[in-house]
Amino acid sequence: MVRARAGSAASRRHAHPGDERTGLILCLDDFEAAARRHLPWPIFQYVAGAAETGCSFRANRDQFTDHAFVPRTLVDVSRRDLGVTLFGKRFDAPFGIAPMGLQAIVAHRGDVVLAQAAARENIPFVMSGSSLIRLEEVAPANPDAWFQAYLPGDDEAIAALLLRVQVAGFRTLVVTLDTAAAANRENNVRAGFTIPVRPGPRLALQGLTHPRWLCGTFLRTLLQHGLPHFENSYAHRGAPVLSPNVERDMSDRGHLNWRHLRMIRDQWPGPLVVKGVLDARDARQAVEAGADGIIVSNHGGRQLDGAVAPLRVLPQIVAACPGVPIMLDSGVRRGSDVLKALALGAQFVFVGRPFSFAAAVGGEAGVRQGIALLKAEVSRNMALLGVTRLEELDSSYLVSHPPGFHS
Repeated sequence: MVRARAGSAASRRHAHPGDERTGLILCLDDFEAAARRHLPWPIFQYVAGAAETGCSFRANRDQFTDHAFVPRTLVDVSRRDLGVTLFGKRFDAPFGIAPMGLQAIVAHRGDVVLAQAAARENIPFVMSGSSLIRLEEVAPANPDAWFQAYLPGDDEAIAALLLRVQVAGFRTLVVTLDTAAAANRENNVRAGFTIPVRPGPRLALQGLTHPRWLCGTFLRTLLQHGLPHFENSYAHRGAPVLSPNVERDMSDRGHLNWRHLRMIRDQWPGPLVVKGVLDARDARQAVEAGADGIIVSNHGGRQLDGAVAPLRVLPQIVAACPGVPIMLDSGVRRGSDVLKALALGAQFVFVGRPFSFAAAVGGEAGVRQGIALLKAEVSRNMALLGVTRLEELDSSYLVSHPPGFHS
């Protein structure tokens, strides 16, 4: 158990020394405003944007707003425990860093930065299969990191990738299920960001007008590590970010089915988690195929626009999979969001975009600052709810109210 004291002092202790780019950071959303100034517009939009109209992206936040707390009073909350155990490992908070691709062009050595910050704050970090740094370089930075795989197109390639991930030292595998086809990211195209990356005058001008990113991330990466490649989609090195083969390599998943998940279960010796589940029937089938955990997710609104918000279907999935750790991502921004998800049955949540923005503007110190802020919010809100242990939370601490409610 830890005695937690929340406040601005925590954020000041973890602020990036001597760095004014972050401005006044009081919550995770503040990193987005700072990153908007720091990053070239196409790269900012790659992180911030969603598919098509952004309907699912907005619904993810609205669903949290549609639940209100029912606090308990006169509870001794002077000592509160934020810890959670997942797959035999005790973590210091009920949230972790979700997998995010292309972090090496958002922040210098972005995947390593995120991995190190998570290790030092003792929360989970999930490395993305669409990352630009070799997984063998990230694993030493965080021996407890999870690896999220985008499956290759054939059985032999899948087996080879699994072996590579295992040899590198990853023990927990996350398989993303909601990417059968490439999403329609119109906002990326409008902003000038494409995969493969197509250099041009517009992109060059954006780099020149953001010199800190240009020198501190882009040119530094080129000089020290060369042109970024998609390093972890296969057992071998993938295509460079400028190659036209990238789109083909990243979209060859339409034929994958439940047989592949059973095959992976036979080959993978550690915990197996599936991500991108929104239907209780799929969750149950995943468990029957050998999954040890489920991440309820709509990919942060970046895949199927109009997909239901994970929080809305969370209780049905929890009920369908008793005894299985059910986790959630998509739309989590505040400590209150974390606690609402846990009250509805999640054992854990993951947060993506805000930590990417924190890495961009503050490096590892920025990510640790974000983690500290979210920990403080969770602890403070536990006290205000009358909760000392996360296990006490259940649906009796919430009521639903009509859409459009404003606190």
